[in-house]
Amino acid sequence: MAHEKNHDYHILPPSIWPFLGAIGAFVMLFGAVLWMHGSGPYGFLIGLALVLYTMYAWWAEVVHEGQTGDHTPVVRIGLRYGFIMFIMSEVMFFAAWFWAFFKNALYPMGPQYPAVDGVWPPAGIEVFDPWHLPLINTLILLCSGAAATWAHHALVHENNRKDIKNGLILAILLGMLFTVFQAYEYSHAAFGFSGNIYGATFFMATGFHGFHVIIGTIFLAVCLYRVYQGHFTPEQHVGFEAAAWYWHFVDVVWLFLFCAIYIWGGSGG
Repeated sequence: MAHEKNHDYHILPPSIWPFLGAIGAFVMLFGAVLWMHGSGPYGFLIGLALVLYTMYAWWAEVVHEGQTGDHTPVVRIGLRYGFIMFIMSEVMFFAAWFWAFFKNALYPMGPQYPAVDGVWPPAGIEVFDPWHLPLINTLILLCSGAAATWAHHALVHENNRKDIKNGLILAILLGMLFTVFQAYEYSHAAFGFSGNIYGATFFMATGFHGFHVIIGTIFLAVCLYRVYQGHFTPEQHVGFEAAAWYWHFVDVVWLFLFCAIYIWGGSGG
């Protein structure tokens, strides 16, 4: 009786994963610096492998905790707050790239960019037509978000497993299609990453968003796998909820990118 649990919190046992994650992140970033100085990608790849393994093992433990009843209502609230804070950090991450783009678009001058000389996009830059492939990709991503919402509604309000699977499959396929189209767009870009501030800010902002689309697609695929394993109930589905929130965040960021960078930022090109 002295050790009986009489509270709603989940007291975690000591875990090796935070330590391994920190080691992996250090090795990965240190290896990336060495790679940039011509030492090869091996240190970066070793660190990346350790980070990915830590992510897999740690989240597998979290999923197991949820399936064995450790995620009480109080714990689920904490998990939701934690994920909201993570999304807020992602918002600030993208705010930095928007800031860089707007600064150089509104004040295209300075000794470090003498060729810009008050012109945006810089002279010689052939921008993308926003009303062709970028518009198609916008519609694809919005439809993918709608499919994820359909799956979430089918889980919470109907517990319809068939519609959950169909919605997730559609969302994943559309997310993959978005990535394919963006890769096609990049391969036909008339400007590069280096040599001009427009290309640097364009590829950093849209490229990091594309990276987030890939992560979100994997997130939804994991949820689909868990649905096939019989996980998630209308009352307990924090993992699914986090995936839906993340995917809608990716949608909203793309809308800002489409309006700010493709339409407004390329209107003078």
